[in-house]
Amino acid sequence: MTAPVSVIIPCYNCAETITRAVNSVMKQTLMPAELFLIDDGSCDGGETSASLQELKERFKGNVGFHVLFMEENQGPSLARNAGWEAASQPYLAFLDADDAWHPKKLEIQYNWMQAHLEVALTGHSSVWIETETTDFTLPKEWSAWQVTARHLLLSNRFLTRCVMVRRGIPYRFDPSKRYSEDYLLWLRIVRSGHEAWRLELPLAYTYKADFGSSGLTGHLWCMEKGELDTYRQIYRDGMISSMTMMGLVLLSLGKYVRRLLFASVGKRYLRK
Repeated sequence: MTAPVSVIIPCYNCAETITRAVNSVMKQTLMPAELFLIDDGSCDGGETSASLQELKERFKGNVGFHVLFMEENQGPSLARNAGWEAASQPYLAFLDADDAWHPKKLEIQYNWMQAHLEVALTGHSSVWIETETTDFTLPKEWSAWQVTARHLLLSNRFLTRCVMVRRGIPYRFDPSKRYSEDYLLWLRIVRSGHEAWRLELPLAYTYKADFGSSGLTGHLWCMEKGELDTYRQIYRDGMISSMTMMGLVLLSLGKYVRRLLFASVGKRYLRK
């Protein structure tokens, strides 16, 4: 059995982690109809390209397996948008090349959205783990709640690896942004009147801290500038007032200072 879902994974110099991510998709109890791997101009001597082609040969009989190549590195927004435009299914689910899913992720999330056709976007919780296991026992009882525009303005409640969205929504990731591009998209979707809900189940996994680690999530100031730019853009869109924007900027800067302190304490701990 398959769900009418297109899975989109942007890939950049990810030869060491992409197999883990794809394996977590292939172990789903309800398989997606198609999977897109988008090589975003990797520059690792062909290692990522070779890994994607090997995975395609291994799994092409399981789902519609597609590998797309960008001529140069343009960031995750354009890579995800390329997969979005190529997708044929009514639902999209996003995963990053260094993350993974619980085996029941698509079954639970897709069935919930099918039972709530008025909802355009859903997300769920995610956990940071240090092992390769992704088949933890889920709680028998869990809740879902609507994420309003107010909730979302105060903080991003949807990590990209947790999101499933209706393909027909007339919005895309902003190709000019490399940080906070997902947050801007969720805000535009919700502020335009579409319903978004969060399922309180840990159906996704990351293997690094979201703040203070190396790699993309370690660039705290770049992330902060991206969030501030997101608030400026929705202000220019007429979605919030100038007073609201000023309050959000102050709140964001306060959270940025807290993240800096957290990262500093973490580095001291690692050096001990």
